[in-house]
Amino acid sequence: MLAAAPPDASPEALSAPARSSQSAVVESLAAQATADTTARPAPAAADSSSTFSALNENFNEGLRLVLTGEWSQLWTWARNGALNSLDDVLLTIGGAVAFLVVAYVLYRVAYRLLDQFLERNRHIDTGLRRLLMQTYRVGAMLLIAVLVLDRLRFNVTALFAGLGIAGIAIGFAARDSLENFISGLTILMDRPFRVGDNVEVEGQFGTVKNITLRSTRIRTFNNEVLVMPNVQMITQKLMNHTMLSTLRVEIDFGIAYKERPGEARDVLLALTEGDERLHPDHPPSVVVTEMADSSVNMRLRLYLKNPKQEVPVRFDYTEKVREALREADIEIPFPHLQLFVDETKAFEGAPWMPAAQQRAQFGDGSSGKGRQTAADG
Repeated sequence: MLAAAPPDASPEALSAPARSSQSAVVESLAAQATADTTARPAPAAADSSSTFSALNENFNEGLRLVLTGEWSQLWTWARNGALNSLDDVLLTIGGAVAFLVVAYVLYRVAYRLLDQFLERNRHIDTGLRRLLMQTYRVGAMLLIAVLVLDRLRFNVTALFAGLGIAGIAIGFAARDSLENFISGLTILMDRPFRVGDNVEVEGQFGTVKNITLRSTRIRTFNNEVLVMPNVQMITQKLMNHTMLSTLRVEIDFGIAYKERPGEARDVLLALTEGDERLHPDHPPSVVVTEMADSSVNMRLRLYLKNPKQEVPVRFDYTEKVREALREADIEIPFPHLQLFVDETKAFEGAPWMPAAQQRAQFGDGSSGKGRQTAADG
């Protein structure tokens, strides 16, 4: 304690030792206050520790009290520490679950609205619409997951940092998948084919059923599904049969050289009259394409209003052409081979050759011998 100066003493009357002692006491008190402030623990930041780490610490403390047999302190711990931590955990989990439910409901509402908007837009085809919906679905789920983890007081920043490092390694390992992903975007933007188109690739003909970010699925006419990687769909030769509004179907056939091409043309053009599947602005035609070895090759050319009817029309008219030429007595030649044998003595005495045919070709021994004798005479 500081000694009080006499009331009649003035500052000038204080001696130098007294002033020095008073200054030392003031400095000691200031140093003690500074030390108390420094020793006092700073309040923890909101994100420095999570609720789950506090619960873990309380559990370890309770386990220690049980092992050491400190039962009185255990009751105090259970009443003050554990229950409070458990309440915090339950509140945190409950808030995260409530947030998840609300976020999922909003996600479903936005999903339906976006799907209806894209379906009504005529400038967006089915494949691009599916890609946009898949992208929205993945992005929304990731966003909801991050927000829920943040509600649970996880360190989301450290999680993203770890995922970024792992993403680099995964990117090198999944190079083919990345190429197919980029190819899928190119297909959906450039649109060399769409869902529902009839295409021909690698000798396979079928209908495009689905375009994903990794592959394109084609259903063949044998009801088989051909899965083609997107990178092959844009690097290989592909024939799209339904991109344009009109498609020409060609039926090849041949007639004998003794027949007249004009007669065959009249017979086949009569078949196409009244067929609603044919385009009215492009009349059918029959042309000669080749003078082959054993036939005059011709071609019936038909123009369809709906390119997707190519296969049934081709099958239908292939049969009609054959039957129409047969009814008109127009010969359809086919390759055949005639064999002329000058020397057939190798077959003499064969068990499968009739006796009359053997006598006709080889004669009998007496007649041959008689001709030889007459010639000698």
